[in-house]
Amino acid sequence: MKTVWVTGAGGLIGNYLVRAAAQHAPSANVVPLTRDRLDLSDFSTVRSAFRKQPPQLVIHCAALSQSPQCEANPALARKLNVEVTTLLAELAADIPLIFLSTDLVFDGQLGDYDETAPVNPLSVYAQTKVAAEQVLLANPGHTVIRTSLNGGTSPAGNRGFNEQLRRAWQAGNSVRQFTDEFRSPIPAEITARAIWELVGRGSTGLYHVAGRERLSRWQIGQLLAARWPGLQPRIDAASLKEYTGAPRAPDTSLNSARAQKLLSFPLPGLREWLSAHPDEAF
Repeated sequence: MKTVWVTGAGGLIGNYLVRAAAQHAPSANVVPLTRDRLDLSDFSTVRSAFRKQPPQLVIHCAALSQSPQCEANPALARKLNVEVTTLLAELAADIPLIFLSTDLVFDGQLGDYDETAPVNPLSVYAQTKVAAEQVLLANPGHTVIRTSLNGGTSPAGNRGFNEQLRRAWQAGNSVRQFTDEFRSPIPAEITARAIWELVGRGSTGLYHVAGRERLSRWQIGQLLAARWPGLQPRIDAASLKEYTGAPRAPDTSLNSARAQKLLSFPLPGLREWLSAHPDEAF
């Protein structure tokens, strides 16, 4: 039985990977690693745990992923997003390692980015992801999967883009959503299924796994507002031209054609998936 480490198992995608393992990797002994179970920033403890229970596969989802936190503390962002990844890459030098990255590695000037497009990260978070990608891709047996906004239900109830909107509306708040910032949103359960399929195929290298529909933040908000009318959701249209915070990429929509060729199912657009799952918690 193959032992699989899933880091960030308390987060959104990591949690879905663990939950989906029974269906998509039934022979795997999945070890869900949360911060309470293994502090990845304690390198000596990580090395000891790796030696004590050596995995045959590592899926690395853990990260400092909130951009404001990364901007406020670049050193911590680098430690958690780059140095931890480097350690895992060293420990897993001879086994498959899957690393979760982001569409934000691009500057958003073009959109519809495929794996050959040059990166140009604007934020501290994205810069650390690019640095970690370079470490991973130096090993031909390792894999980087870039994804976009993921939605679903997380253990903490605040990791999915849908959960963040829902919490704001439940609190009676109006949310500002950009009409000119575009992403490729995808349900986390679809991302998890795609990852397990790529693992099963032994796929390595760089892949984009995202929804096939390019949507603005405002369009995403409209779709979710229609799903939850009982919350009396309020959305204010906004523009990046008026935004004065840390740099934001206007269009990081992803082209997932390379991964799609290997998958047994079509990667859905968000509108299509919501329509097909009217009663699912999201």
